[in-house]
Amino acid sequence: MDSVNLSSFNNRRASQASNINPSETNVQKSITNDKQGQLNPAFINEDEVAPENETYEKLIDVPELGKGSFSFRTLWAFTGPGFLMSIAYLDPGNIESDLQSGVVAGYKLLWVLMTATIMGLLVQRLAIRLGMVTGLHLAEMCYKQYPRTPRIILWIMTEIAIIGSDIQEVIGTALAIYILSDQAIPIWGGVLITVFDTFTFLLLDKYGLRKLELLFGFLITVMAITFGYEYIHDPPPQTEVIKGLFIPGCAGCGPEGVLRAVGIVGAVIMPHNLFLHSALVKSRKVDRSDKHSVQQANMYYFIESCIALLVSLIINIFVVCVFAYGLFGKTNQDVQDLCANSTSSSSAEEIEEFFPANNETVDADIYRAGLFLGCKYGDAARYIWAVGILAAGQSSTMTGTYSGQFVMEGFLNLHWARWKRVLLTRTIAISPTLFLAIFADIQQLTGLNDYLNAVMSLQLPFALIPTLTFTSSSKIMGQFVNGLFNKTILTILAVVVVSINLFFVVVTIKEALPPHWAIYTAFGIGGALYLSLVGYLCLHLIEAFGGRCCASLPYEKMTVYKALGDETEPFASNSLQRPINSGN
Repeated sequence: MDSVNLSSFNNRRASQASNINPSETNVQKSITNDKQGQLNPAFINEDEVAPENETYEKLIDVPELGKGSFSFRTLWAFTGPGFLMSIAYLDPGNIESDLQSGVVAGYKLLWVLMTATIMGLLVQRLAIRLGMVTGLHLAEMCYKQYPRTPRIILWIMTEIAIIGSDIQEVIGTALAIYILSDQAIPIWGGVLITVFDTFTFLLLDKYGLRKLELLFGFLITVMAITFGYEYIHDPPPQTEVIKGLFIPGCAGCGPEGVLRAVGIVGAVIMPHNLFLHSALVKSRKVDRSDKHSVQQANMYYFIESCIALLVSLIINIFVVCVFAYGLFGKTNQDVQDLCANSTSSSSAEEIEEFFPANNETVDADIYRAGLFLGCKYGDAARYIWAVGILAAGQSSTMTGTYSGQFVMEGFLNLHWARWKRVLLTRTIAISPTLFLAIFADIQQLTGLNDYLNAVMSLQLPFALIPTLTFTSSSKIMGQFVNGLFNKTILTILAVVVVSINLFFVVVTIKEALPPHWAIYTAFGIGGALYLSLVGYLCLHLIEAFGGRCCASLPYEKMTVYKALGDETEPFASNSLQRPINSGN
């Protein structure tokens, strides 16, 4: 295996770091060829300096992370990344899963929603630690650690997840615009309008990340007010809500209820959100050469994420309960009769199209939900619902753009101007959505949610397993590596979540596709390739856990600085940052 000695490079980089004495630093690093990850001659050689990490042009200052008590001022300085991350828990796909669970199972699946949110928090904590300790986000770490072929496949899978999520978000935004314009702006027109999110993103990003974070905070507030209004306007029985949250089970729900429960888990834990969150935590100016500063930053980021996901959970509960109270057990005929005696401006033809005169249980989606609210509470409730969906769609499309930027930048090691990266990732995500909006009607578009959730569920292992692998490797995380208890709990969590999502995918495919040998053959081949890649990632996970059987895998092991006496050697703040080592 070819290698390049970088001792002269290391000495130059050490001289550039203010907190490293070049006379004390003489670290030998070997770099494998391109098949072995990012550290290769094409990226770094003896005659050029490694490019600085360009994730953020300017970092946000935070108060000094001393050894004092908890500070709300410091928490405020770290507030932002968790709320941007929480928007993935509030996108139109999640909102639709919420209302569908309320229609099918009433309040009985609220405990699933709360449990899924807690599981999501534990997974997001890993993303926080990875980005904060190593100074690299998940896509950058994948670039460093995996050979080219699996790395490219991981990138493609992640892009598929982003596109699937973006379709839900853009369609939700377009439906909201369709409702608010009284159908004057067609769905495809609403999709084109969302293209301007890119320019909003670029404009605010130009004036600093803090401005962007404030915008997202405003949009989350809009969602809380609008969906909260629907909840408070005609409140459901609170005892039922509490029982649904804290008493597991779903008696009498049937197979559809089980599928809804699985769908909630699949909708809540988004694969691209791990890439997003691990990059967002890099936005604060933290001295990662100081162990205590890193510990404090991890703590504040985790507290902020807890608050953000609590807010998102409350908003999701609002949505579930509104439709559990209004539509659980109702038939299409019931809704049609309600609309016939209401002051809603929706035409009789539209009501007949979406709620035909039969005794079948209502099949709810975002658009039908708006029609129902208009019939039950008046047009004001329908428009308020649309404003909430618009806020959910706008915020999630912009965070999706952010995710796409980090993913492409990290996996492909792109160092383009930011506006070029944003426009490219936005174009990739928006094109299939525009195609669907032009050639499909509203009912077909609103029926895509389950299929898109299935697509994203398939991609979850390709974000979750690498995150668990990297945070469980002492070679990468040093003394911040996951402990035995965390490794056990998080591995069980990963197995449960991935199994639930795969079950959801299998059920969805069985319902959607006809039983034909050619289809089964195609999915059999695809399934074998899929499981092969998952198995490959699992072998690396075993290696990170200390498994000897995988020691010969082509795995780019990061060099970790050795402890010098009683102190740990710091590392420079650049794209080759190394974590603090415990010396073990």
